Amino acid sequence: MSEAPVRLAVLVGSVREGRFAPTVARWFARQADRHGGFEIDVVDVAETTLPLAMTGAGAGPLAARLAVADAFAVVTPEYNHSYPAALKNVVDWFHAEWQAKPVAFVSYGGISGGLRAVEHLRAVFAELHAVTIRETVSFHGAHGRFDSDGETTDTAAELAAKALLDQLEWWARALRDARGVRAYPA
Repeated sequence: MSEAPVRLAVLVGSVREGRFAPTVARWFARQADRHGGFEIDVVDVAETTLPLAMTGAGAGPLAARLAVADAFAVVTPEYNHSYPAALKNVVDWFHAEWQAKPVAFVSYGGISGGLRAVEHLRAVFAELHAVTIRETVSFHGAHGRFDSDGETTDTAAELAAKALLDQLEWWARALRDARGVRAYPA
């Protein structure tokens, strides 16, 4: 008997025109697919229609996609030593959807590789009762690390992705089992 795959929502966290996030997200989704054990749903923040004011309108379809996910991988650039405002809006719109689920980070940027954005996101997801994965994938000088087909020869990134996915799968299965036994006491 095989276990059900981990439902992984990959959040594409940038909405800027000319953004690089889809390239990084597609690469990571391919890594997750090769890893095995994941059913992948790419959730592009640029395609959401959430207003800034949290009125409850417009959250339904996205809420359903996030609610069924067993785990999340956030693909984020670093903007001004933090993460994009559009990503913050999506994260803040939801609460129960994140609870008792693991969150991994794939970041990119200049010299810091987006790691300052990840450090800010860790605190936000802790407040939402999510478990953040220690391992990360970080692309320093990301535009120069991918070819025109969206592939990279960065073997360190591939090794980092495998370590991240190993941990993410472990936490996702453990927390899914735990939520099946007992409701999370938020």
